[in-house]
Amino acid sequence: MESAIHNIIAFLEFTGIKYRLEPIEGASFLPGLKLNNGTLIIDTEKLIYPGDILHEAGHLATASPAERKTMCDILPDCDIHQAGEMMAIAWSYAACIYMGIPPEVVFHEQGYRGGSQSLLNNFAEERYIALPILEWTNMAYDKKKAAQLNVQPYPHMQNWLRET
Repeated sequence: MESAIHNIIAFLEFTGIKYRLEPIEGASFLPGLKLNNGTLIIDTEKLIYPGDILHEAGHLATASPAERKTMCDILPDCDIHQAGEMMAIAWSYAACIYMGIPPEVVFHEQGYRGGSQSLLNNFAEERYIALPILEWTNMAYDKKKAAQLNVQPYPHMQNWLRET
C-alpha cells in the first residue's frame, strides 16, 4: 500500500494538485482524506484505499479554478458537484491508465455505492461517462474531436487541471 500511495502522490505533484500529508481529526467523507480550501489532505494512517486519493484529486482537478479554491470537507449535494462526481470518475480512470495501474485500485468493491463493477464494465467497453463534460472543459476529447484536433483521444488527458 505504501508504494501505491507514493506513486499516486508523485502523480499529484506532476499534475499540480495541491496536497498535504497530515493527520485528520474527526470524521471525513472517505477515511484518511479531506478537502481543505482546494488542498487534498491525506492521512496515510487512516487511509484504507489508496485509489480514493485519485478520486478525491479528480474532484479538485475537474473543478474550475475559482471553485477548486473553495472546496472543503463534504461537497454540497448540488448540480455542479453531481456533475463533478462524474468528471472525477472519468478523470481518475484516465489517471489509472496514465499511471499504468489497474482501474480496480480506484474502483474497488467498497466504493461507488456498489456500482464499481458497472463503472469498470463501462470503461472496458469504452462507454466513457462524463467525457462530453471533459471535452467541454478542454480536458479530454472523444475519438472524433481528437482526430480533428490531431491529439490523442480519451483516456488520454489534454489537461490534468481544468483551466476555465
